[in-house]
Amino acid sequence: MTSVILLAAEKKSAEVTDWAARIGWLVGLALFIALVYWLMREGWKWRGTLQGDLPELPGAPDEPGEARLTMSGRYHGSTTAGQWLDRIVAHGLGTRSRVELTLTDGGLDVVRPGASDFFVPAAQLREARLDKGIAGKVLTEGGLLVVTWAHGERLIDSGFRSDRAAEHTEWVEALNLMINKTEGAR
Repeated sequence: MTSVILLAAEKKSAEVTDWAARIGWLVGLALFIALVYWLMREGWKWRGTLQGDLPELPGAPDEPGEARLTMSGRYHGSTTAGQWLDRIVAHGLGTRSRVELTLTDGGLDVVRPGASDFFVPAAQLREARLDKGIAGKVLTEGGLLVVTWAHGERLIDSGFRSDRAAEHTEWVEALNLMINKTEGAR
């Protein structure tokens, strides 16, 4: 009987949690995450400053012409042509958003709810192709419609993905046909 009492006396209670240390670690982690977020944001703003030579985006004309094709989907961003990771952030071109594309005789009208809209005149269109990635967004082969266009002194690739991927081929054919007609008229 005395051995049972001795065993019970030797047992210790569980250690009490050191709440001050836990709270200190949580505050430190929160500050670290805030610092990383702030640095990322400053980098994004710095990239926009470096691309400050990019002219303002053209708006749609009053009479763009009759719609040849329309498409709804996602705008995944714009990059320097041929450099799929060099994202352009100036004038809101780096903002991913929903998109409504309309191809007219006047050019390509890009309407983005929640982001700045822009218009690419037919004379500025250079190429359309199917690709698999742009600016950190990688999809299956041919899952992205990439339109190359001239703006100021730069060639820009803009990536779009339709809600119905089967439309991409029709868009590539129509855009390249329009580009070839425009180049022939020059």
